[in-house]
Amino acid sequence: MRQLSEADRDAIRLAQDPKFARWLEQIAATGGCAHPVHLSGSATTRDATTGEILHHYDTRVEPGERLSVRCRNRRATVCAPCSRLHAGDTFHLVRAGLLGGKSVPATVRDRPRLFITLTAPSFGPVHRTGDRCRPRRNGGACEHGRPLSCGAVHDTAESLVGQPLCTDCYDYPAHTLWHAHAGKLWDRFVIGVRRHLATAVGLTQSRFPDHARLSFARVAEYQKRAAVHVHAVVRLDGPAGPDDERPAWGTADRLIDAIRASASRVVVRTVYSPAVGELALDWGAQVDARPLRSDGLGPDDEAVAAYVAKYVTKGASETGAGTDHRLTTWDDIDAAPVTEHVRALMRTCWRLGGLPEYAPLHLRAWAHTLGYRGHILTKSRAYSTTYAALRADRAEHAGQQAVPGTITDAYWRYVGSGHTQGAALIASGIADDLARSREIAREETRCVGGDAV
Repeated sequence: MRQLSEADRDAIRLAQDPKFARWLEQIAATGGCAHPVHLSGSATTRDATTGEILHHYDTRVEPGERLSVRCRNRRATVCAPCSRLHAGDTFHLVRAGLLGGKSVPATVRDRPRLFITLTAPSFGPVHRTGDRCRPRRNGGACEHGRPLSCGAVHDTAESLVGQPLCTDCYDYPAHTLWHAHAGKLWDRFVIGVRRHLATAVGLTQSRFPDHARLSFARVAEYQKRAAVHVHAVVRLDGPAGPDDERPAWGTADRLIDAIRASASRVVVRTVYSPAVGELALDWGAQVDARPLRSDGLGPDDEAVAAYVAKYVTKGASETGAGTDHRLTTWDDIDAAPVTEHVRALMRTCWRLGGLPEYAPLHLRAWAHTLGYRGHILTKSRAYSTTYAALRADRAEHAGQQAVPGTITDAYWRYVGSGHTQGAALIASGIADDLARSREIAREETRCVGGDAV
């Protein structure tokens, strides 16, 4: 007879609790969240005119006298149920900016819209995929005695891909400082695009907002070499944003020219450091800009939105670049489950983070993301809807929105987070059941749409 594990015994204990049914309701309401937040408190809803109490809720009636709510973590490695919800919100946010919906007019699909990719520059030769990695006729070695050639054909999943040919030649300080300034590079890139557009049509830069507006949603992705590159959807509107038609001169070709010109000229200089010097940081030579076309001749809008949504749920550990948790000591770097290349980047962040000239960059606090301190997904204000608006729509659909003519007084206090071993086991089962139900519903929808029933 198999001996019960501690998790099994804990699950049995929970199931024998008189309030187990209500506890299950709470966990199902969170979608089987893997790391729920526990709150205690109360909420009282009154008629705004008469002051009559219409509804009162208190967590003292709940199991453990607390209410469990979603953690809302976007990373699938931390909480798969919440990451699926975040991915769905991201899909609708990006899609609305491409095709309309969620308060964005459908006319945006006829505007100049591009899917662009900006990359980091080279910080040293690395192993790569392709016909042959780095073939050289005469071979040769670097000043450290390591070969500068590699004639192997690497598979994309091979661990050697993205690793430097010589770690001593690789410019680790430039790599980490480029990450730390990537946000500033993007800001200057956007300013440059507006400037080039204005110049091309004979406008001063200050007059550009009177004629057009540039909107975008961008996502940061780590390459195999652990360097961030940026994918973005860029749209050109009239001065009032998505509700305003673009100017006649605002074409996709003109926007592409402005993007390429700006990406090639933007430079951000670091502060001088006796250890590193002053670096001039720029974008890599690889710049891709593809028009999104409403007639179906360009990249698919739905596919672009789905790609962005899928990526934002990935944690740093999934991409092979960094970890999902902050590093607090040098020993944490040694213990991190990463490649030696990534570990070297973390150590560089830690060393540079101890220099006073780099203190504003908070490199030690962002060593787990290799110095990159921006959000995975950012968007301009007028691109489309917001996460907050999407959550409000979901709450309204679930009947959780505020009732007009009422006032709610709520008092909440954080009392903990996470599950016991048995609770985690049950929550995981609930999350799997809900995911399976969603998949079945999608299959049925596809069958009906394809007349397969």
